[in-house]
Amino acid sequence: MRRHPLALSLAHLWVPVLALLLALIAASALHAQSARGWDDSAANLMVVLRESRGANKTSEGLVPSPKVKAWVPDRGNIEIANAWFEVIGDMHVRFVFDTPNFMPNATPEDLQRLGLSPEAALDLALQNIRRVYGEPKATPWTSLMQVQGRSPDLDSSYFLDRTYWNGLLQRHPEGLVVAVVKRGGLLYAPLADARGVELLRRAVGELHATSDSMRISSALYLFMDGRWSVFQAPVDAKTR
Repeated sequence: MRRHPLALSLAHLWVPVLALLLALIAASALHAQSARGWDDSAANLMVVLRESRGANKTSEGLVPSPKVKAWVPDRGNIEIANAWFEVIGDMHVRFVFDTPNFMPNATPEDLQRLGLSPEAALDLALQNIRRVYGEPKATPWTSLMQVQGRSPDLDSSYFLDRTYWNGLLQRHPEGLVVAVVKRGGLLYAPLADARGVELLRRAVGELHATSDSMRISSALYLFMDGRWSVFQAPVDAKTR
C-alpha cells in the first residue's frame, strides 16, 4: 500500500522530536540527581558510627541525637537537624550519602522523602555498604580478630550488621566482646577467650585515645542472644 507523502514527512519529523524528548527527560533526571551535588537516592544511602563524647547509653536502640549548633554568616548561630541517632554506649549513627571525596549528612527530611523509618534506613544502608564495599570478613590481629571490608572508613559500620554477628554466634554461642576504637578498628574476641577479652580490656582505652580524629568508642560491647549491651563502660562516661 502506498503511503501518503504527508504521512511520510510526519514520520521523518517524529524521529528527531522523539530524540529531543528523550534528551530532555535524561537532562531533567540528571539535574534532579545533581541538584545538591551528589546522589541522594536510596541506593546511595549509607551509615557510619561516630563518637558521642561523655555518653554511655546502656540500652540498644535508635534515639534521635540533639540538633547541632552552627554559625552561618548573616544568620548567626542556628540549629541543624541531621539524621543522627544515639545507638549504644558512647556511639551514634549518622546516615550519609556516599561520594568520592566526602560523605554528606542525610537529614530527617531525606529519610521522610525516601519513605524510611530509622530502622528501615539502617537496614538499607547496611545492604548498600555490603553491595558496594563487600561483606565483612574477620582476620587475625595479634590475639584478636579484626573485621574489615573494602573501605577502612566504613569498617566500623559492620558493628551494626546484626546478620554478621548472629552468624558468628553460631560458632561462639557464649557471646562476643567487641571494640570499635576507630573507623578502621573493629575488633572482637569470643567471650570464652579469657586472654583475648583481657587484652581488649587493657588496650581499648589507649587504642581509642591514640586514634585522634578517627576514634569512635572507648567502651567494650557484648553481643549475645542477638542483642548488644555495654560490657565495659566508656572512659569518663556518664550513664544515661
